[in-house]
Amino acid sequence: MRAYLISDNHDTLVGMRLAGIDGVVVHGTEAARRAMTEAMLMKDVAILAVTEKISEMMPDAIQRLREHGELPIVVEIPDRHGTKRSFDFLTKYVRDAIGVKME
Repeated sequence: MRAYLISDNHDTLVGMRLAGIDGVVVHGTEAARRAMTEAMLMKDVAILAVTEKISEMMPDAIQRLREHGELPIVVEIPDRHGTKRSFDFLTKYVRDAIGVKME
C-alpha cells in the first residue's frame, strides 16, 4: 500500500516525492476530478493526500470519500504557503464531531 498526492502546485509535489510519495499536479476542478478518479482506480493507494486548494475545488467528492469509509483515506495537507485553517481547527472538529469541549 502506498500514498498518492493530488496537488495544485509543483513545489508540494517535489517535497512529497522526496518523502517517497508519488502524485500529480493539476490545475482546475475538472483536472482535479479526473486525477481523483484515476487515483481511485489504483488498487495499491491507501492514503490519498490532497492539498487544501484541491479540496476546496471539490468538497462534495472529498466528503463522499470520507463517508464511504473504505480505502483510500483522504488527508488534506497544506501547500507551500501554509495552512488556511485557523489555529484551533482540530479542537472545533472534535467538538462538532463528538460534542466534547476541549480546552
